[in-house]
Amino acid sequence: MKNSMRSSTGRRRVPAAVALGAVLALTATACGDDGSGSGGSGGAEGSGKGKITFWDNNGGVRTDIWKEVIADFEKANPDIDVEYVGIASTEYQSKVDTAIQGGGLPDVGGVGAAMLAGFAAQNALEPLDDRLAGSPLNGKLNEDMVESLKAAGGGDGTLYSVPTSANNGVLYYRTDLFEQAGLKEPSTWDAFYEAAEKLTDAGANEFGYTIRGGAGSIAQALDAMYGQSGITSFWNADGKQTTVNDPKNVEALEKYAALYKKVTPAADLNNDFTKMVAQWDSGTIGMLNHNLGSFQDHVKAFGEDRFRGIPQPVGPGGKRVQVSNPVDGLGVFKNSKNKEAAWKFIEFAVSHEENSKFNESAGQVPANLEAAEDAWISESEPTKLAAQALTDGSTTIVQLPYYLPDWNTISKADNEPNFQKVLLGKMSAKEFLDTVAEQLNEAQAEWDEQKG
Repeated sequence: MKNSMRSSTGRRRVPAAVALGAVLALTATACGDDGSGSGGSGGAEGSGKGKITFWDNNGGVRTDIWKEVIADFEKANPDIDVEYVGIASTEYQSKVDTAIQGGGLPDVGGVGAAMLAGFAAQNALEPLDDRLAGSPLNGKLNEDMVESLKAAGGGDGTLYSVPTSANNGVLYYRTDLFEQAGLKEPSTWDAFYEAAEKLTDAGANEFGYTIRGGAGSIAQALDAMYGQSGITSFWNADGKQTTVNDPKNVEALEKYAALYKKVTPAADLNNDFTKMVAQWDSGTIGMLNHNLGSFQDHVKAFGEDRFRGIPQPVGPGGKRVQVSNPVDGLGVFKNSKNKEAAWKFIEFAVSHEENSKFNESAGQVPANLEAAEDAWISESEPTKLAAQALTDGSTTIVQLPYYLPDWNTISKADNEPNFQKVLLGKMSAKEFLDTVAEQLNEAQAEWDEQKG
């Protein structure tokens, strides 16, 4: 990738080898790293015993369940101690990148599809194909999830992360509020917009919808855009130009962004997912777009009979289009001095019982095939409906380019402030999407050049 500056977009271009990463720079001693700062140097198989450090890429949200898994692991492996470090999802990539460059990586950590290419480009991750081939997990993991992580790792088919979970976009709505207003289920975009307006009484602090304007806003906006436009591919036929700024997507974003402050709280401008979910759970908002991961939060807030979680609305003609949600997983960092123990931890965490326990808590679809057959899946309606939508032919998934080392920065740090300008009416939807498209087209061209 060229080390150049994009004056037209204001985006700093960095080499793929320094692609945009994440997670906490702890001491080399604590993390089993030699502290050299070289992403691919050092490392050893180790004794398979002793201490390893684990970085959770969704700290706080998943801390309790990971501590349960770790306690189970240490009981089953009394000669291995796991140090848990929880890092907020919004901080993870930048902190891992800092650690790759400066030393202090952990032995094992969360490595989801969205950030995988950037870490792999810096030679920071251990290839796991041979380990998985010789593992009891071989043949017991969802093959689509495995292939998704292979594709996200940079295009050469190497597995750098073992899948733990798949997520899916969900439209949560308050069944009690809909019933009181005489509204039908928001299973179409027309019904969604009608409900958002009808459920809003700003003077009474009641709103039809909460829109994500803070960290993570771009993914939600893309889902709404492609869902309404019905465009089913992220790239045009030549594979070189993105469809992000197609006129149909521009029109869809204009309509979606216009919801802000009209049928949503003003505070939405700065809401990341935790603030957005907490706000919805406070009880005065009709609808929320999030993923399966917040289901248990809503159960605690409302019980199971005052809300539903359904697949994203369908567009005209009854077609549902959604953008892909990244598969989450666990990877071994190449500088680990105890890769054998780190791998033992991954094997244990993705085993039937532990993967089921983790995903029941998280409200996500397990990667372990036996875990995916457990009873709680059918008892959790949003998870069951999301799984059906992905397998019954009703949904087309627009695959996002997680393989681009620049993807996470383009879709987050580079453009989240601009999306806020769109919500505030300070930037047009077209200008915003043209900027994103220019960056994506350049990143794809550089990617093609590298492969060529």
